[in-house]
Amino acid sequence: MLKLQNITKTFNAGTVNEKVALSDLSLTLNPGDFVTVIGGNGAGKSTMLNMVAGVYPVDSGNILIDGVDVTRLPEHKRAAYIGRVFQDPMMGTAADMWVEENLAIADRRGKKRGFKWAITKKDKAKYQAALAELDLGLETRMTTKMGLLSGGQRQAITLLMATLKRPKLLLLDEHTAALDPKTAAKVLEITDRLVKENELTALMVTHNMKDAIAYGNRLIMMNAGRIILDVAGEEKKNLTIEALLAKFSQASGAEFANDRALLN
Repeated sequence: MLKLQNITKTFNAGTVNEKVALSDLSLTLNPGDFVTVIGGNGAGKSTMLNMVAGVYPVDSGNILIDGVDVTRLPEHKRAAYIGRVFQDPMMGTAADMWVEENLAIADRRGKKRGFKWAITKKDKAKYQAALAELDLGLETRMTTKMGLLSGGQRQAITLLMATLKRPKLLLLDEHTAALDPKTAAKVLEITDRLVKENELTALMVTHNMKDAIAYGNRLIMMNAGRIILDVAGEEKKNLTIEALLAKFSQASGAEFANDRALLN
């Protein structure tokens, strides 16, 4: 479903601020894979997601989604293949529009627009049913402005919007990092359910080692723009944080230095 072939990316090349973000990176995701991505600051995690989404052009290499080469496609054209949830709950939604209006925008992604009622009775019933499944009481707040919701409620709706059209690929960029632990746990629970129910292929960046181990069927760890660890199946199920740190040290030849991840 996703294939990264020898991707390289250097920012500020040829200057004193030169930074090699991705170095000959290759990764393949099969349909239905839920891959968690972990690594220290500057490891290349978010850059990898941004390259897949088309935020930055590649220096070299190819990106394929469901067999289609999207390497040269701009970000707005890749949106037909990708659903994305950001770290900031304020991104990905329109704060001054109602909940149902935000859902309607997501529901019409890729469709032609014309002069007609934007939200029909059938649409309202569909959105209400989808919101009810989140179990956050949002089905009664369809005409509430998004900006008035809590961060967790907004992130849950963003997840729903990102998966409404069953994208080829779901990108989750530390989407629980700005939430309190209880809310983050709820959003992760919703994430896991939506991925499974819709049989989505997902790539989730996280700083939380416990979450990286608990969710998904595969875990990759990055360091200095490369994938240095890739575990799946029973090996992933049996992982502990201590074992993960030991594997990192063995693969990279260094200790894992990231206070935020260790504290989590």
